[in-house]
Amino acid sequence: MEREIKAAPAYFGQPPKWYHLRVSTWWWLGRWQFLRFILRELSSVFVAWSVVIILLLIRATNHGPEAYAQFLEWLKNPLIIALNAPSFLLIMFHTTTWLNLSPKALALGGGGRRIPDLLIAVPNYIAWLVVSTVIGWLVLRD
Repeated sequence: MEREIKAAPAYFGQPPKWYHLRVSTWWWLGRWQFLRFILRELSSVFVAWSVVIILLLIRATNHGPEAYAQFLEWLKNPLIIALNAPSFLLIMFHTTTWLNLSPKALALGGGGRRIPDLLIAVPNYIAWLVVSTVIGWLVLRD
């Protein structure tokens, strides 16, 4: 059975107005899940900031002790300290949300069964702790 295609209705004057639901700019403040999503996306800016700091540190160490001392003085600037403190917290938030998402991104299993999320997430947290401990030991040793 063949269906007939009808032509679009003729409009006289103005076409009908479409219904647009108005959404507040602050829609993401309504639920913790939305706020967490926005904070995670925003934290990427602070991750990028930390990469810039590390690149500047590498540049300073390559230019000798005087450049390194100037870099350390620059890091003592109250504005930089005020930027680095929330950066650290947001980078930790970014990391934990990423590690919590890893079981969903990495669907391992065999025979039609998935590995439980904890068996994927916990080793990631352990690896993060081990790597952080080794780096901390390397940086803080005398």
